[in-house]
Amino acid sequence: KQLGKATRFPDAIGRYIEFCKHSIPYRIDFNGLKVVVDCANGAAYNIAPQVLEELGAEVITLGVSPDGYNINEGCGSTALDALKSEVVAQSADIGIALDGDADRVLFVDADGKVIDGDQTLYLIALFAQQQGTLGGGVVGTLMTNLGFEQAMQQAGIAFERAAVGDRFVLEKLQANDWLLGGETSGHIICLDKNTTGDGTVAALQVLRIMQRTGKPLAELVEKMPMYPQKMINVAVKRGMGKQVIVSKHVQQVQQQLEGDLRDAGRIVLRPSGTEPLVRVMVEGQDAALVEQTTTQLAEAVTEASQALAG
Repeated sequence: KQLGKATRFPDAIGRYIEFCKHSIPYRIDFNGLKVVVDCANGAAYNIAPQVLEELGAEVITLGVSPDGYNINEGCGSTALDALKSEVVAQSADIGIALDGDADRVLFVDADGKVIDGDQTLYLIALFAQQQGTLGGGVVGTLMTNLGFEQAMQQAGIAFERAAVGDRFVLEKLQANDWLLGGETSGHIICLDKNTTGDGTVAALQVLRIMQRTGKPLAELVEKMPMYPQKMINVAVKRGMGKQVIVSKHVQQVQQQLEGDLRDAGRIVLRPSGTEPLVRVMVEGQDAALVEQTTTQLAEAVTEASQALAG
């Protein structure tokens, strides 16, 4: 391009469709797969369905009528009810839910059950390990389910946590010279395919695994334990989140509660990067204990916040 002038590519959509298709081996097609794809009235509304159709899938679409205002409105990866219903009604093999800018993807199995980013990362990691293409370990975040971490340990795959945010996942991947990482929300980064998260490309990897193994999505992820998680957002005075977390009162309560959880759970306290909130997250094997622990710790955060605010 010239200085100050951007070059337009009239065939950009076609180029991108071909790029997506080439993220899986040329000999793979999706003939026989029935797919419902929800494009969130967003960036991939006229791309993801074409990619899937050109690869042979039978495609039913949702969220493909953008008007400039309805992006993510009751559809896409942030609102999955319509997709779950349509997958069951159509007797589809899988539902794919992109978000508005199409960098995130979540799935629904044939029974209408949601498959999140941790489970997606799990099946891609195991398949890559079996194929000898994993290229090191896997990066998740502070919010990645403890069940995923245990599944990686059992498979002999190195795992590290980054701060929440796909840019932090990418930074750790690059630092470790690894290829695969992602977030619970559905940001999946496959550096052997792309330089950033791409919902359509990630979806193709999942469909490829289903087609290659002949197994339904539910069976592919069934061996990964999913620990119950609970999160409470506690309002604090702006700019005081970190102070609250390291306060003596919160630290004492957290230490006591971690002792109750032992090795069967974990606690994550972190200030929001955009709002005056402290996010209190607890996960563990015992759902009732997780609920109780989250409530107690949130109360301690509130008490510390009030004390610090005077």
